[in-house]
This record gives sequence, structure tokens and C-alpha cells, in this order.
Amino acid sequence: MDIRSLITIDKEILGGQPVFTGTRVPVETLFDHLEVGVSLDKFLDDFPSVTHQQAVDLLEAANKILTSKNLEQLYAAVA
Repeated sequence: MDIRSLITIDKEILGGQPVFTGTRVPVETLFDHLEVGVSLDKFLDDFPSVTHQQAVDLLEAANKILTSKNLEQLYAAVA
């Protein structure tokens, strides 16, 4: 899975905010919904342009990033 196929960053789409590819739904919206206890199914009902596979793939990618042995590089990138 290539994260670039899951997320689009384009100045012409929501000012460059990362969105699910093929949509205008910010990636952040999925995490915001999950954070307040909204189920994945409810999120997908609210944003039908995002596929179940896109959401699952993004969560898997986030998991891989955050559990990587190279997490120190992530710390440096966001510092």
C-alpha cells in the first residue's frame, strides 16, 4: 500500500489539507470522529465518498507509522 494513493494534498482542494484521494473529505475528519467515539461505520455513513477500504487502509498506515522502529525520525519530523 502506497500512502500517496490514499491521501491527496493539493492546494486546489481545501487549500492543501490532506484528504482521502478522490474526495474532499479531510483525513483529519476520520481521526476526529474516532476520537469522540463515532464508529467507523457511522463515519462512512456520514461521508459516503470515502470507501471502507480507504478508511481501513489509512488506519493501517497510521498504525505502521506509529509502531515503527524508526519512530524517532517521526519525532524529528514533527518537532
